[in-house]
Amino acid sequence: MKRLTRKEEEAMKILWRAKKGFVKDLIELYPEPKPLYTTFSSLIRGLEEKGYVGHKAYGKNHEYYPLVKKEEFRRYFMKEVVNDYFGSSYKNVVSFFVNEKKLTPNDLKKIIDIIEKGEKNG
Repeated sequence: MKRLTRKEEEAMKILWRAKKGFVKDLIELYPEPKPLYTTFSSLIRGLEEKGYVGHKAYGKNHEYYPLVKKEEFRRYFMKEVVNDYFGSSYKNVVSFFVNEKKLTPNDLKKIIDIIEKGEKNG
């Protein structure tokens, strides 16, 4: 899987939410300021080249749809973040959030319970 730019990630979030759509319909789902048609169209074609997006042609119009599931991307993205910023250590990730006061002792107890029970947090 290839890395995405921030703009490409934004486009994928729109497409995951929509499930499929033509460029003009997908642009409508963007918050303001909306991207230009040509800009967004180029972005989608780039995502297609990277293997994230497919299309079905209706004459000159293309209906785009995601080829990569959001969960699949999330796993890839998180692995990259942990590798790049936390030395491949999930313990360092948890420590970071504790130090940033984003996790409470109660949160940590719940995480330990999840680990001990082998449950997945969804």
